[in-house]
Amino acid sequence: MGKNVIRRKSLEPRSPSEADHDARDGGVQSVDRALSILETLSEDDEGYRLSDLAVRTGLSASTVHRLLATLESRRFVQFDRAESKWHVGVRSFTVGASFARRRNFSTQAIPYLRKLRDLTRETANLAVVDDEFIIVLTRMESREIMRSLTQVGGRVPMVTSGVGKAVLATYSDEDVGAVIRHHGMPRLTEKSIVRPSDLFKELERIRKQGYALDDEEASMGLRCVAAVVYNDCAEPLAAISVSGMTSRLTDQRLPEIGQIVRDVAAELTAALGGVIPAPR
Repeated sequence: MGKNVIRRKSLEPRSPSEADHDARDGGVQSVDRALSILETLSEDDEGYRLSDLAVRTGLSASTVHRLLATLESRRFVQFDRAESKWHVGVRSFTVGASFARRRNFSTQAIPYLRKLRDLTRETANLAVVDDEFIIVLTRMESREIMRSLTQVGGRVPMVTSGVGKAVLATYSDEDVGAVIRHHGMPRLTEKSIVRPSDLFKELERIRKQGYALDDEEASMGLRCVAAVVYNDCAEPLAAISVSGMTSRLTDQRLPEIGQIVRDVAAELTAALGGVIPAPR
Protein backbone atom coordinates (compact mmCIF):
# COMPACT_ATOMS: atom_id res chain seq x y z
CA MET A 1 0.00 0.00 0.00
CA GLY A 2 1.42 3.31 -1.01
CA LYS A 3 2.45 5.78 1.62
CA ASN A 4 0.12 8.71 2.06
CA VAL A 5 1.79 11.89 0.91
CA ILE A 6 0.58 15.36 1.85
CA ARG A 7 1.30 17.44 -1.15
CA ARG A 8 1.81 21.20 -0.79
CA LYS A 9 -0.49 23.14 -2.99
CA SER A 10 1.54 24.83 -5.68
CA LEU A 11 1.43 28.62 -5.55
CA GLU A 12 0.11 30.23 -8.66
CA PRO A 13 2.29 33.11 -9.83
CA ARG A 14 0.60 36.46 -9.23
CA SER A 15 -0.60 38.25 -12.28
CA PRO A 16 0.98 41.62 -13.09
CA SER A 17 -2.30 43.32 -12.23
CA GLU A 18 -2.35 41.76 -8.76
CA ALA A 19 1.24 42.81 -8.12
CA ASP A 20 0.43 46.33 -9.28
CA HIS A 21 -2.58 46.42 -6.98
CA ASP A 22 -0.47 45.45 -3.94
CA ALA A 23 2.14 48.05 -4.87
CA ARG A 24 -0.55 50.69 -5.16
CA ASP A 25 -1.96 49.75 -1.73
CA GLY A 26 1.50 50.02 -0.20
CA GLY A 27 2.07 53.34 -1.90
CA VAL A 28 -1.22 54.74 -0.66
CA GLN A 29 -0.40 53.62 2.88
CA SER A 30 3.00 55.32 2.73
CA VAL A 31 1.43 58.54 1.48
CA ASP A 32 -1.17 58.42 4.25
CA ARG A 33 1.53 57.87 6.88
CA ALA A 34 3.73 60.65 5.49
CA LEU A 35 0.81 63.08 5.57
CA SER A 36 0.05 62.02 9.14
CA ILE A 37 3.62 62.94 10.08
CA LEU A 38 3.32 66.35 8.39
CA GLU A 39 0.03 67.06 10.14
CA THR A 40 1.56 66.14 13.49
CA LEU A 41 4.60 68.35 12.89
CA SER A 42 2.32 71.28 12.05
CA GLU A 43 0.70 71.07 15.47
CA ASP A 44 3.72 72.34 17.40
CA ASP A 45 6.23 74.99 16.32
CA GLU A 46 8.74 73.56 18.81
CA GLY A 47 9.09 70.42 16.69
CA TYR A 48 9.16 66.75 17.68
CA ARG A 49 11.81 64.17 18.39
CA LEU A 50 11.66 60.92 16.43
CA SER A 51 10.37 58.94 19.40
CA ASP A 52 7.64 61.53 20.07
CA LEU A 53 6.52 61.43 16.43
CA ALA A 54 6.29 57.64 16.60
CA VAL A 55 4.06 57.86 19.66
CA ARG A 56 1.87 60.65 18.25
CA THR A 57 1.33 58.93 14.89
CA GLY A 58 1.13 55.36 16.19
CA LEU A 59 3.86 54.24 13.80
CA SER A 60 7.08 52.40 14.53
CA ALA A 61 10.20 54.51 14.92
CA SER A 62 11.80 52.79 11.93
CA THR A 63 8.81 53.61 9.70
CA VAL A 64 8.77 57.23 10.86
CA HIS A 65 12.51 57.56 10.26
CA ARG A 66 12.21 56.11 6.75
CA LEU A 67 9.40 58.48 5.82
CA LEU A 68 11.15 61.47 7.39
CA ALA A 69 14.25 60.77 5.30
CA THR A 70 12.16 60.87 2.13
CA LEU A 71 10.32 64.01 3.21
CA GLU A 72 13.61 65.67 4.15
CA SER A 73 15.10 64.92 0.74
CA ARG A 74 12.15 66.81 -0.78
CA ARG A 75 12.46 69.59 1.85
CA PHE A 76 8.99 68.97 3.26
CA VAL A 77 10.58 68.52 6.69
CA GLN A 78 13.84 69.65 8.22
CA PHE A 79 15.96 68.34 11.09
CA ASP A 80 17.41 70.54 13.82
CA ARG A 81 20.56 68.68 14.83
CA ALA A 82 21.20 70.95 17.81
CA GLU A 83 17.92 69.89 19.45
CA SER A 84 17.44 66.56 17.62
CA LYS A 85 13.97 67.69 16.57
CA TRP A 86 12.04 67.56 13.31
CA HIS A 87 10.11 70.53 11.94
CA VAL A 88 7.91 71.36 8.95
CA GLY A 89 10.10 72.30 5.98
CA VAL A 90 9.99 75.09 3.47
CA ARG A 91 8.32 73.02 0.73
CA SER A 92 5.35 72.39 3.02
CA PHE A 93 4.97 76.15 3.31
CA THR A 94 5.15 76.79 -0.42
CA VAL A 95 2.65 74.03 -1.18
CA GLY A 96 0.30 75.23 1.55
CA ALA A 97 0.59 78.83 0.37
CA SER A 98 -0.98 77.84 -2.93
CA PHE A 99 -4.22 77.24 -1.03
CA ALA A 100 -4.33 80.91 -0.02
CA ARG A 101 -3.43 81.98 -3.55
CA ARG A 102 -6.24 79.88 -4.97
CA ARG A 103 -8.57 81.71 -2.62
CA ASN A 104 -7.94 84.83 -4.67
CA PHE A 105 -9.86 87.01 -2.25
CA SER A 106 -6.94 86.73 0.21
CA THR A 107 -4.90 89.32 -1.69
CA GLN A 108 -7.89 91.62 -2.06
CA ALA A 109 -8.55 91.36 1.68
CA ILE A 110 -5.12 92.65 2.71
CA PRO A 111 -5.97 96.41 2.56
CA TYR A 112 -9.08 95.77 4.63
CA LEU A 113 -7.17 93.77 7.22
CA ARG A 114 -4.64 96.59 7.40
CA LYS A 115 -7.47 99.09 7.90
CA LEU A 116 -8.98 96.88 10.59
CA ARG A 117 -5.65 96.63 12.39
CA ASP A 118 -5.01 100.37 12.22
CA LEU A 119 -8.49 101.30 13.44
CA THR A 120 -8.43 98.91 16.38
CA ARG A 121 -4.67 98.64 17.04
CA GLU A 122 -5.15 94.87 17.30
CA THR A 123 -4.21 91.88 15.14
CA ALA A 124 -6.58 91.44 12.17
CA ASN A 125 -7.31 87.97 10.77
CA LEU A 126 -8.89 86.44 7.66
CA ALA A 127 -10.23 82.92 8.07
CA VAL A 128 -12.33 80.31 6.26
CA VAL A 129 -14.22 77.16 7.18
CA ASP A 130 -12.64 73.82 6.28
CA ASP A 131 -14.39 70.57 7.23
CA GLU A 132 -16.29 72.34 10.02
CA PHE A 133 -13.08 73.83 11.47
CA ILE A 134 -11.76 77.37 11.19
CA ILE A 135 -8.45 77.94 9.39
CA VAL A 136 -6.68 81.31 9.50
CA LEU A 137 -5.47 82.22 5.99
CA THR A 138 -3.58 85.40 6.76
CA ARG A 139 -3.33 88.18 9.30
CA MET A 140 -1.97 91.66 9.93
CA GLU A 141 -0.05 91.77 13.18
CA SER A 142 -0.80 94.35 15.83
CA ARG A 143 1.94 96.84 16.54
CA GLU A 144 1.34 96.42 20.26
CA ILE A 145 3.97 94.59 22.29
CA MET A 146 1.61 91.78 23.32
CA ARG A 147 -0.05 90.26 20.27
CA SER A 148 -2.71 87.70 19.55
CA LEU A 149 -2.01 83.98 19.82
CA THR A 150 -3.66 83.19 16.48
CA GLN A 151 -1.55 81.04 14.15
CA VAL A 152 -1.81 81.22 10.37
CA GLY A 153 -2.83 77.77 9.17
CA GLY A 154 -4.04 76.73 12.60
CA ARG A 155 -7.32 74.82 12.95
CA VAL A 156 -9.76 75.58 15.75
CA PRO A 157 -13.27 74.27 16.43
CA MET A 158 -16.04 76.51 15.13
CA VAL A 159 -17.88 76.60 18.45
CA THR A 160 -14.88 77.94 20.39
CA SER A 161 -13.81 80.77 18.06
CA GLY A 162 -15.28 84.16 17.29
CA VAL A 163 -14.89 83.57 13.55
CA GLY A 164 -16.50 80.16 13.86
CA LYS A 165 -19.49 81.47 15.76
CA ALA A 166 -19.90 84.33 13.28
CA VAL A 167 -20.19 81.77 10.47
CA LEU A 168 -22.37 79.40 12.53
CA ALA A 169 -24.82 82.26 13.03
CA THR A 170 -25.53 82.11 9.27
CA TYR A 171 -26.40 78.39 9.48
CA SER A 172 -29.78 76.83 10.15
CA ASP A 173 -30.32 75.25 13.57
CA GLU A 174 -30.19 71.83 11.90
CA ASP A 175 -26.77 72.54 10.40
CA VAL A 176 -25.46 73.89 13.70
CA GLY A 177 -26.70 70.73 15.39
CA ALA A 178 -24.83 68.62 12.83
CA VAL A 179 -21.58 70.46 13.61
CA ILE A 180 -22.10 69.82 17.31
CA ARG A 181 -22.76 66.11 16.70
CA HIS A 182 -19.67 65.74 14.51
CA HIS A 183 -17.18 67.59 16.70
CA GLY A 184 -18.76 68.05 20.09
CA MET A 185 -18.35 71.18 22.21
CA PRO A 186 -14.86 70.98 23.70
CA ARG A 187 -14.11 72.84 26.91
CA LEU A 188 -10.85 74.63 26.07
CA THR A 189 -11.13 77.08 28.95
CA GLU A 190 -13.41 77.63 31.92
CA LYS A 191 -15.37 80.12 29.79
CA SER A 192 -15.98 77.81 26.80
CA ILE A 193 -19.61 77.32 25.77
CA VAL A 194 -20.31 73.61 26.25
CA ARG A 195 -24.12 73.40 26.21
CA PRO A 196 -26.00 73.47 22.89
CA SER A 197 -28.80 75.60 24.37
CA ASP A 198 -26.26 78.26 25.39
CA LEU A 199 -24.68 78.19 21.94
CA PHE A 200 -28.04 78.69 20.21
CA LYS A 201 -28.75 81.71 22.45
CA GLU A 202 -25.32 83.11 21.60
CA LEU A 203 -25.90 82.64 17.86
CA GLU A 204 -29.21 84.50 18.10
CA ARG A 205 -27.41 87.39 19.79
CA ILE A 206 -24.78 87.39 17.03
CA ARG A 207 -27.46 87.59 14.34
CA LYS A 208 -28.96 90.66 16.01
CA GLN A 209 -25.72 92.58 16.61
CA GLY A 210 -23.93 91.55 13.40
CA TYR A 211 -20.68 90.38 14.99
CA ALA A 212 -19.46 87.53 17.19
CA LEU A 213 -17.34 87.52 20.33
CA ASP A 214 -14.94 84.88 21.58
CA ASP A 215 -14.69 85.91 25.22
CA GLU A 216 -11.68 83.87 26.43
CA GLU A 217 -13.42 80.70 25.20
CA ALA A 218 -10.41 79.40 23.26
CA SER A 219 -7.61 80.91 25.35
CA MET A 220 -7.75 82.70 28.68
CA GLY A 221 -6.71 86.33 28.46
CA LEU A 222 -7.59 86.57 24.76
CA ARG A 223 -10.68 88.01 23.09
CA CYS A 224 -11.71 87.95 19.44
CA VAL A 225 -14.39 89.95 17.62
CA ALA A 226 -15.49 88.65 14.19
CA ALA A 227 -17.91 89.25 11.32
CA VAL A 228 -18.76 87.36 8.12
CA VAL A 229 -17.71 88.24 4.57
CA TYR A 230 -20.32 87.08 2.03
CA ASN A 231 -20.13 85.91 -1.59
CA ASP A 232 -22.40 86.88 -4.46
CA CYS A 233 -24.97 84.30 -3.36
CA ALA A 234 -25.26 85.88 0.11
CA GLU A 235 -23.47 82.87 1.60
CA PRO A 236 -20.49 83.03 3.98
CA LEU A 237 -17.26 83.19 1.98
CA ALA A 238 -14.90 83.94 4.87
CA ALA A 239 -14.76 85.96 8.05
CA ILE A 240 -12.53 88.66 9.43
CA SER A 241 -11.71 89.35 13.05
CA VAL A 242 -9.55 91.28 15.45
CA SER A 243 -7.97 89.52 18.38
CA GLY A 244 -6.07 90.81 21.36
CA MET A 245 -5.59 90.71 25.08
CA THR A 246 -8.60 91.29 27.34
CA SER A 247 -6.70 94.14 28.99
CA ARG A 248 -7.06 96.04 25.69
CA LEU A 249 -10.31 94.59 24.31
CA THR A 250 -12.24 95.75 27.37
CA ASP A 251 -15.99 95.56 27.92
CA GLN A 252 -16.18 99.29 27.24
CA ARG A 253 -14.43 98.96 23.86
CA LEU A 254 -16.29 95.88 22.59
CA PRO A 255 -19.34 97.67 21.08
CA GLU A 256 -17.07 100.07 19.20
CA ILE A 257 -14.76 97.27 18.05
CA GLY A 258 -17.76 95.17 16.99
CA GLN A 259 -19.11 98.02 14.87
CA ILE A 260 -15.73 98.52 13.19
CA VAL A 261 -15.33 94.82 12.39
CA ARG A 262 -18.88 94.63 11.04
CA ASP A 263 -18.39 97.71 8.86
CA VAL A 264 -15.07 96.53 7.42
CA ALA A 265 -16.56 93.08 6.71
CA ALA A 266 -19.38 94.81 4.81
CA GLU A 267 -16.84 96.87 2.83
CA LEU A 268 -14.86 93.75 1.91
CA THR A 269 -18.08 91.95 0.94
CA ALA A 270 -18.94 94.80 -1.44
CA ALA A 271 -15.40 94.90 -2.87
CA LEU A 272 -15.61 91.19 -3.67
CA GLY A 273 -19.02 91.56 -5.31
CA GLY A 274 -20.76 89.85 -2.42
CA VAL A 275 -24.24 90.38 -1.06
CA ILE A 276 -25.16 90.76 2.59
CA PRO A 277 -28.30 88.69 3.29
CA ALA A 278 -31.44 90.28 4.67
CA PRO A 279 -31.84 89.95 8.44
CA ARG A 280 -33.70 86.84 9.52
